[in-house]
Amino acid sequence: MNIIRKWSWLVIVVTVFSLIFMAGCSGSKGVQSGSKDSAGAPLTIKVLDVGQGDAILIRTKDQVVLVDTGDVPARDKLISMLKAQGITTIDKLIITHPHADHIGGAADVFKNFTVKQIYDSGQKTTSNLYRQYLTQIQKKGIPFTVVSAGMTIELGNETILKVLAPETPFIGGSEPDLNNNSIVAKLVYRNFSILLTGDAESESEERMLKKDAAILNSTLLKSGHHGSRTSSSAAFLQAVTPEAALISLGANNEYHHPHPSTLKKYKEKKIEVYRTDTDGTLTVTSDGKTYTITKER
Repeated sequence: MNIIRKWSWLVIVVTVFSLIFMAGCSGSKGVQSGSKDSAGAPLTIKVLDVGQGDAILIRTKDQVVLVDTGDVPARDKLISMLKAQGITTIDKLIITHPHADHIGGAADVFKNFTVKQIYDSGQKTTSNLYRQYLTQIQKKGIPFTVVSAGMTIELGNETILKVLAPETPFIGGSEPDLNNNSIVAKLVYRNFSILLTGDAESESEERMLKKDAAILNSTLLKSGHHGSRTSSSAAFLQAVTPEAALISLGANNEYHHPHPSTLKKYKEKKIEVYRTDTDGTLTVTSDGKTYTITKER
């Protein structure tokens, strides 16, 4: 009898241990926080803390990609962060639209790094920053591609960017709305995806929903227009169904981003929120099955 009891307990212990081990090795997605080192990850995405602006660094095993360059006041910080990553060459620079908080650091990026290719929304503006941006591209002879919905950009190692916006004609007609004609692209690596939205607002969201709502479904969402109330409509979030939203914004910014109504929608849909003003740089790593979100602070 004692032998049977001992054997029963042994079976229970082994079974529990096996279940724990299997849970730890499962391929299900999850949101985590911590100080996990991203070195060697097949895919790393950093939503850089550049204040009130956007700068997103994507690294695959084959390429270094930068989406937007933040605003002018943060350009020194941007360059320092990129150099701290050991970067000397940027394979692809993607400018979602020509507002200052997205192209402000471009001139310094050109000075400090070799940029091999530029992807642009094709929108024009009369600002000095935009003219400087075009002048540097021309002087350095950097290949320049205007993107549109339906294009695919290869990032190597099974990673692609599916361009979902903008479409022509631009929203706004003869005077295009720079935000609403932002480049929107879905980054896909095996079973993991993140929707990068630039400053796309409700008009752009509606256009994408009408064209193909199903393609919007993504693991994570880079919140549109810094968490503004003019982005992240209920219908758009229903189509994306992200597990977490990452918001790039400056602390105590004058625009009151992220807007309480947007945060409320995220909460109602049980979308975890990560934000650079409180969490610092946000690092996403993925092996194509699972992912980890790490906060700088």
